[in-house]
Amino acid sequence: MSIRKQTKIALIGAGGWGYHHARIFQGRQEVDFCAIVGRDESKTTARAAEFGTRAYTDIASMLERENPDMVSLCLPNQGHFDATLQIIQAGVPLLVEKPLVFGIKEAETLLEAAEKKGLFFAINFNHRYAVPVQQAKAAIDAGRLGDLVFAAWRFGGEGDGGHPHANLIETQCHGFDTLEYLCGPIRSVMAQMTNKMGNGFSTLALALEFESGAVGTLLGSYDSSYAYAGTHVLELNGSLGRATIEDTVKRYTFQQAGNETAEVWQAGYFNDADRQFHLTFDKHFDHLLQAFQAGAAPPVHASAGFRALRLAYAAIESFESGKRISTR
Repeated sequence: MSIRKQTKIALIGAGGWGYHHARIFQGRQEVDFCAIVGRDESKTTARAAEFGTRAYTDIASMLERENPDMVSLCLPNQGHFDATLQIIQAGVPLLVEKPLVFGIKEAETLLEAAEKKGLFFAINFNHRYAVPVQQAKAAIDAGRLGDLVFAAWRFGGEGDGGHPHANLIETQCHGFDTLEYLCGPIRSVMAQMTNKMGNGFSTLALALEFESGAVGTLLGSYDSSYAYAGTHVLELNGSLGRATIEDTVKRYTFQQAGNETAEVWQAGYFNDADRQFHLTFDKHFDHLLQAFQAGAAPPVHASAGFRALRLAYAAIESFESGKRISTR
């Protein structure tokens, strides 16, 4: 039996979510987890020791010494551009965390540079890999919902992103991506936002029009609490049935129109893997690694991050102008 060649991966970022990157890389036989790069030497050294890899505080030094096959970047939300561009210019395939960046021009620069070099360039929109989202996708593709009529997304908790549109760009990018993944392209958007709490436009309500003719809503907030039940709810209503998703990984429900009995999926007693949000990243990474090793395109290309950013800026334009904005 042949042994698959290992993929040598380095991680840039020693923070909280970076822990899960490290956990995944260290736990895969197909991965040679070669390095962690961080800004704080002691913190990075401790994280590297925990996962049996090498610590660096300089990206260029790591690239020269390790020569990784892929680099994964997990940095503070507004600090993505410079490090990402450095990896692209070095010609190294990469996985980045959402949001891609905060600026349209920066996003264009990254995508154009990566395309010129023909790089594998993935982004971690891991909501797609939650079992309820996969169940909803399968139901839609099988025609169980019929013609989609409306979709409603609500996602809110605490947050202070240090940017007037932090919630919209760094958190509701998941909403844009998941809605388009399930419902198809969004044609136009109209927005209302509030700075009631003095935290930027930290709560927002969007009216959406899909290319299919369906309509939708997106309600997002940093003025709520992740401790609340129903922090995340997604409803998909069609001519033949309705699907709902609760807290991304908690529960999926399908109900046929006119039928008072519903089909429900929720993780069983021993099924810890499917009830934990962070393990959706494990599923995405396994799919991503398989594609990379096969020489295929990323399952979620970084262009999806650019698309979410464009939708966010359409919402900002709508709010500032008071007009519905086309997203084509």
